[in-house]
Amino acid sequence: MAVPILKQGQYLIATIQSALSDVDLTHLQDALVGQVGKLRSRGVIVDVTALDVMDSYASRTLRDLAHMIRLRGAETVIVGIQPEVAFSMVQLGLTLEGVSTALDLEEALLHLGQKTKRPQQRDKPS
Repeated sequence: MAVPILKQGQYLIATIQSALSDVDLTHLQDALVGQVGKLRSRGVIVDVTALDVMDSYASRTLRDLAHMIRLRGAETVIVGIQPEVAFSMVQLGLTLEGVSTALDLEEALLHLGQKTKRPQQRDKPS
């Protein structure tokens, strides 16, 4: 199943709407990494709110995705990990080490706004 990727300003938003196969996750990873460069995106939000299970492959793929996107010059935020999923991930020792997470899209956008803010150029003295 294809995951829709929307462009919102300088960010990409991918909303996973149902459980994905390993192949689907790999396609999503490839598509997002490619789109970051093509669209010169500053951040990516991956919404996993609809997932009620996250296995080791999905966790590893999301972590690797975030690291690849960082290497491309953008930030990633994983949004909407359900409480039961978080509990299961911890029990199984699955982590998203080094990956930002947020409760919802609004929080993710605020986080990316802070992380991707470019330093303001100072006026040169005359």
